Amino acid sequence: MTDSQKTKCHAIIHGAATSAGAIGGGLAQLPMADNFAITPIQVAMVVALGKVFGKSLSDGVATGLLKAVTGRFIGRAASQVLLGWIPGLGNTINASTAFAITERIGWKIAEKFDNDESLDF
Repeated sequence: MTDSQKTKCHAIIHGAATSAGAIGGGLAQLPMADNFAITPIQVAMVVALGKVFGKSLSDGVATGLLKAVTGRFIGRAASQVLLGWIPGLGNTINASTAFAITERIGWKIAEKFDNDESLDF
């Protein structure tokens, strides 16, 4: 990954993760409600990352890739159900997990694009 690509990826991923964290924190008391708002942000992140590496992705392909990568983060749903309803604490935990997971997903996908790995899903 070139320095230019890394800089662009950082801006895209960190921007999406910050947005996801804000939504996750704001909707913590409504279990799984944030998924409806976070998923489009993550899809847009995947499409934007694809452009950095010269890949043109439709929203459908980006969604498929996102689903393939996010399957590993089932624990997020458990933390939402168990702790998300607690005002303050739930908001903090939900915001943190939404941010961290979006960051991790973004860098994993950027790594796949950089290594020109197959987009199996």
